[in-house]
Amino acid sequence: MKKFGLIGYPLTHSFSKKYFTEKFEREGKTWCQYELYEIPDIQAFPSVLAKEPLLMGLNVTIPYKEQVIPFLDRLNPACEAIGAVNCIKVSPTELVGYNTDYFGFKTSLLAWLGEERPPALVLGTGGASKAVAQALKDLHISYLKVSRSPEPNSIDTIDYKVLREKRELMQEYPLVINTTPLGTFPKTEAMPDIPLEFLNAGHWLYDLVYNPTTTALMREAAARGAKTKNGLEMLHLQAEAAWEIWNE
Repeated sequence: MKKFGLIGYPLTHSFSKKYFTEKFEREGKTWCQYELYEIPDIQAFPSVLAKEPLLMGLNVTIPYKEQVIPFLDRLNPACEAIGAVNCIKVSPTELVGYNTDYFGFKTSLLAWLGEERPPALVLGTGGASKAVAQALKDLHISYLKVSRSPEPNSIDTIDYKVLREKRELMQEYPLVINTTPLGTFPKTEAMPDIPLEFLNAGHWLYDLVYNPTTTALMREAAARGAKTKNGLEMLHLQAEAAWEIWNE
């Protein structure tokens, strides 16, 4: 038996177990199993490994994409540049961190934008945001991050109050990317505090949330003419990239 799984907290919103279980059934991989490891604190991570000697790979989700790094033996160089981990390859000798969010986001964004490269507002500054920012850099797309609590004197991050006061920013950055979990099931009506009235047909709204498939933010953006996309394709792409890493 080969075991794989997901660590995070909470995991009620996760599609990973369903995705991989169906993949294993569809491809006849009867020797593979995928489990959820909901841990309330990252300090419980070593106990998961101790109890599961057959583990070969793990996905990592909120809130541990950065917190898990000190527990790893090394990071893949690309992952090290991002500073967040969402995939761990487990072997008897080491734990290696990777970031497949980067691949999933970049690939799906390129397919969606086509030849367009609009400047982006990145909502949130967590682990997913770091992967998104690296992808935007590599695509030569300028961006500005929006956070509830930006670092003092930050040159690339503002808070939501500034965004509401300097509303011209909504026009200067027509690509809006939500990397926060706001709007995820079961709190589906939550959304980032942006000035929705300034969204229009010239905007692109990419919400990394995938459950529900149409978030409240996407619904509001679409009502104002904006193009919208959820994070489901990104999820599939990053999952397949993780599978390749675990089995290379």
